[in-house]
Amino acid sequence: MIMMNLYKKPPLAAVSDNLVFASNGNIILAYAVELPEVYSLSEKDFESLHGTWFQALKSLPSRCIVHKQDVYRKQGYKAGQLPGNSFLEKATRKHFEDREFLEHRCYLFFCWPGNKSFNHAKFVNPFKAVSKNLVTSGDEALERFRTAVEDVVHFLNQGQKLRLIPFKEEEVISFAHDYFNGFNEGVDTDILLGDQHIQIGDYYLDLMAVQHETAFGDQLQTSRPAGRFTSDEFNFHQGFIDGFGLELYENHIVNQLLILDDTNLWRRQLEKRMEALKKSASFGTQNLVVLEKINSVLHSISHDEQARIIRGQFSILYWHRDSGRLKDIAATIKAVFKQLDIRPYAPVAESRKQYFLNSFFAFTSNFSNDDLYVTDLKHALCLWLNSGNYRSDKEGVIFNDRQYNIPVIKDVWDEKKRRIKARNFAIFAPTGEGKSFLANNILRQYFEQGVRLVIIDLGGSYAKFAKLYPEEHLVLRYQPGKSLGINFFYLPEPCCPTPEHLEELAVFILELLSSGGAAREETVALKKLLQAYYDSIAAPHHLEGFYRFIEREQEDLLQRLGIHTGYFELSRFLHIISEYVGNGLYSYLFREQQGQSYRLEEKRLIIFELDEIRDNKEILSIMLKLIKTAIQRSIWSNRSERGIILFDEFAKQLKFANVLESVEFYYQAIRKQNGAIGIILQSINQLPVGSTASSILENTQVIYSLRNEKGYEDLVARLKLSSHDLNQLKSITNNLTGSRKYTEVFIKIGKESNIFRLEVPPEAYAAYLTDGAENGAIMALYAKTGNMERAINEYLSAKT
Repeated sequence: MIMMNLYKKPPLAAVSDNLVFASNGNIILAYAVELPEVYSLSEKDFESLHGTWFQALKSLPSRCIVHKQDVYRKQGYKAGQLPGNSFLEKATRKHFEDREFLEHRCYLFFCWPGNKSFNHAKFVNPFKAVSKNLVTSGDEALERFRTAVEDVVHFLNQGQKLRLIPFKEEEVISFAHDYFNGFNEGVDTDILLGDQHIQIGDYYLDLMAVQHETAFGDQLQTSRPAGRFTSDEFNFHQGFIDGFGLELYENHIVNQLLILDDTNLWRRQLEKRMEALKKSASFGTQNLVVLEKINSVLHSISHDEQARIIRGQFSILYWHRDSGRLKDIAATIKAVFKQLDIRPYAPVAESRKQYFLNSFFAFTSNFSNDDLYVTDLKHALCLWLNSGNYRSDKEGVIFNDRQYNIPVIKDVWDEKKRRIKARNFAIFAPTGEGKSFLANNILRQYFEQGVRLVIIDLGGSYAKFAKLYPEEHLVLRYQPGKSLGINFFYLPEPCCPTPEHLEELAVFILELLSSGGAAREETVALKKLLQAYYDSIAAPHHLEGFYRFIEREQEDLLQRLGIHTGYFELSRFLHIISEYVGNGLYSYLFREQQGQSYRLEEKRLIIFELDEIRDNKEILSIMLKLIKTAIQRSIWSNRSERGIILFDEFAKQLKFANVLESVEFYYQAIRKQNGAIGIILQSINQLPVGSTASSILENTQVIYSLRNEKGYEDLVARLKLSSHDLNQLKSITNNLTGSRKYTEVFIKIGKESNIFRLEVPPEAYAAYLTDGAENGAIMALYAKTGNMERAINEYLSAKT
């Protein structure tokens, strides 16, 4: 048994940024790799990534070692990275804190070995004393190596799927410590290299490898169908060896090692070996198998100008606190190898020690030829893991990943326009699949990030979540006999009306007069009348006051203001507006009531509920005008603040006159107003085919789709989604039982798409409910307490 102390013999001699000088004379350039999200890649994507890696690596100089290392560790989710100010933000943090998941980190090391010859020794001590002559950065060959690596990194970073980030000095040192410290946290420990197992602190380690070309079956591929999601109707692809990645839910490291050699040198060696095998082919079938494989490799070299011979190795290092569990993990790994038709090698005793020590990025050159298979670079790259965990953006909306339901932050606003140029969005799902629930979750988070919201709703889906912010929201709902609570004439004293305010008022009054297409002279005349009213009458100002002013001064008012009598009919004005003042039929709509807000722009969350007036053209026209005004005041005039307009049940709103044209205008113009517009539809076919609808869809670059049992073909056709998008859509499943209830949602941001989950804490679930007995119970408590947060807490306490 060997006990190692890294403080006495450190593995690294010196580190400068991401340039590492190893104790054995090797020089390494170290990078972290950002891989595409798991489940986001199609079959073509895997082929494309395979080709990208090949193009990048094939021109590296001979002797260069490429070591890709994927580290998987069970971790508890740290919810402190999530916002935690509001009631629901705090609940979300608490709900997901310490949830276990498998964290994946991918690293890429380019090594220039100090040893210039092929290794033949079975064991090389990597911790020999450091020779100062080996630690140098001025070698001409080294400079060529560095330039070649920088070219590779630049090429890989040009694509949209991969990103290589140079290590920092402290990251290199930390990684070396973690590796030889067995990823034990909070304590430094020793390595016990025993004959039966390797032990580092609390963990027991073992490994398995592929180190000879005869281990491979007939064919390696870039990808294969993912059994978890594939059905008779569609193929959902995963990487060829993804069974060793995130699907292996254990602490483990996957090492993928490539030594790029001189192809001509290997051609000569393989020819000699083939001649020797021909002489002994009759002595056993294994010799014939090896002979066929070598012949195949030589044929590939001769007929493929881009062929690059490499020596390689694939190994999996795994660890557990219980040494008995190592056998179970080994059985799982063997089962995956068998499924891939690959026969692994399980090193023991001295070989196990060698594999562990030499799988550290600085010591990979110590492997001997007996530990390496010989093949073509294209073949070896099939053993490349090309996807990783879901990636969180720095800011955005919280969803959940599809593996462990841990939070994932997605920037669906994209201020820097990395993915999209227009952040307009659409939500598609049949009745009962949770459209409003999803919208509540998205809009609530936006609101708490300071975004202004104007919501046009037909079903009362947002009033409950809005009640969590009593001072910041306004719900405009038509109720017979009650004021809408908006005074268009209101100005904070001692302000004078601006031209914009007068223009807005004129449009409002002309809407009441049903003069939407009013002549220019009528509009100008009305603005002069309004100005006269403000000049003549002290605050408070309101529609009733303006009406009485016109009524009282009508005899000579037009003459005093220089308005031709043909430009504005005072009698017509007084007749029509009489319905909205005094004892008129709709006088209650604009009547002032104590405690109401008279300025739309004072509220960051404005909700219009139109369900009760959809058949009342008179009130509907007023509400639609209020919507225009709210959008103008809350979003258009606040370009420094972000704003969102949402049309829920959009198909029903299309029946209102001119709504489609208005929405088209908002879609085209809102990007310049630092805003976004969203629509919610049960089916994309509810959006009529035509130039207007096409314009709306072209300006929609964020797509949400929940499950639809009737299929997704129309959605795919009209949004021009890819075949992989369709496969993702078809794979959507929900789980509405158990302790972790969730729905799955397809999200496409520009060209990027994946399936996310929506799991929320009980507090958020209660806030988003829109109907049913649970919702009724919460609203009853709210009626009693007058406080939505308290009502939700009392409901949840009683439920548990």
